[in-house]
Amino acid sequence: MGRTVIVLGGGISGLVASYHLTRGPCPPKVILVEGSKRLGGWIRSVRGTDGAIFELGPRGIRPAGVLGARTLLLVASLAIDSLCRGVFAGNSRELSVRSCFPSLFQAEQTHRSILLGLLLGAGRSPQPDSSLIRQARAERWSQWSLRGGLGMLPQALHDHLTSKGVTIFRGQPVCGLSLQPEGRWKVSLGDSSLQADHIISAIPAAELSKLLPAEAAPLAHVLSTITAVSVAVVNLQYQGAHLPVQGFGHLVPSSEDPIVLGVVYDSVAFPEHDGNPPGLRVTVMLGGYWLQKLEADGHELSPELLRQQAQEAVATQLGLKEPPSHCLVHLHKNCIPQYTLGHWQKLESAMSFLTAQRLPLTLAGASYEGVAVNDCIESGRQAAVAVLGTESNS
Repeated sequence: MGRTVIVLGGGISGLVASYHLTRGPCPPKVILVEGSKRLGGWIRSVRGTDGAIFELGPRGIRPAGVLGARTLLLVASLAIDSLCRGVFAGNSRELSVRSCFPSLFQAEQTHRSILLGLLLGAGRSPQPDSSLIRQARAERWSQWSLRGGLGMLPQALHDHLTSKGVTIFRGQPVCGLSLQPEGRWKVSLGDSSLQADHIISAIPAAELSKLLPAEAAPLAHVLSTITAVSVAVVNLQYQGAHLPVQGFGHLVPSSEDPIVLGVVYDSVAFPEHDGNPPGLRVTVMLGGYWLQKLEADGHELSPELLRQQAQEAVATQLGLKEPPSHCLVHLHKNCIPQYTLGHWQKLESAMSFLTAQRLPLTLAGASYEGVAVNDCIESGRQAAVAVLGTESNS
């Protein structure tokens, strides 16, 4: 009988890991377990009554570099029609350059200068190639999305997985993990349980730390220290309004506003998503590290309060003083992991423990080596490669 691999977490990393597992030369039985009722994690697109697309999470993907090219390969393989044209929300004083921006760190280490290193290159990897990748380069895309929003990507992955016979559990939070005498995993799901030869965990590190058995206490301790911050996303639409500036958006220094992280000009990046009749769409990002401080101090973070903060921000910064025709408010709890100083040592410690104990567990997702969509997709791919022992047919 073949191996069974359980993937924990139905966000983009877990979906991509499952996808690549099904495309291996000798694919195992794959079971995907998601605690919530929906797949896609922080990627979620909502269509308004006028046809406008509102992104509640990521809204565009960069095609640049090896990771960007690999994501375009994934999109092409799923036959999704694409239309193409800051990152961390925490406290910059506490973040690790090595973990948050590995290309900058590698450039500085190789050439003793970030600028020189970026100019000369710091160990470039061979670029994947396809007609879609060549089109993106020729047309100099800066970012891309999908006609129905980025939510089409997890939906397409879901459709592929079901066509390949992957069992998907939704609304089934994992209660605990235990190792059986024969070395297999028992995954407890409340009133039922599953058995697996290997687990890929694509859930947040801190969540995984609470599920691990006593034998993995040192690993659980390390994972529990990888924290995350919350972000409030407020989507606003204005009829008959115009932006005073052009661009993808702007960031707001914490010294000027401790709550507003920045404003994204959605209608500039993807006017195809404006609906009919077209309405000006902007998204205000609130909080991160500062939002957690408000929560800790006991402030009530009601949708009305967040909406008011967002409307005041665009009125002051962009001159959008009329009431919006549409408004969506979502508070994403602990959505952006924080790679604080020493993060890479935590990863080395975790990997060393897994290797030494020969634990049939592979880590994936935003908690470890990148929070951008491309990073999470690559994380899922690498997790599948580690389990398969070879590249999938992607």
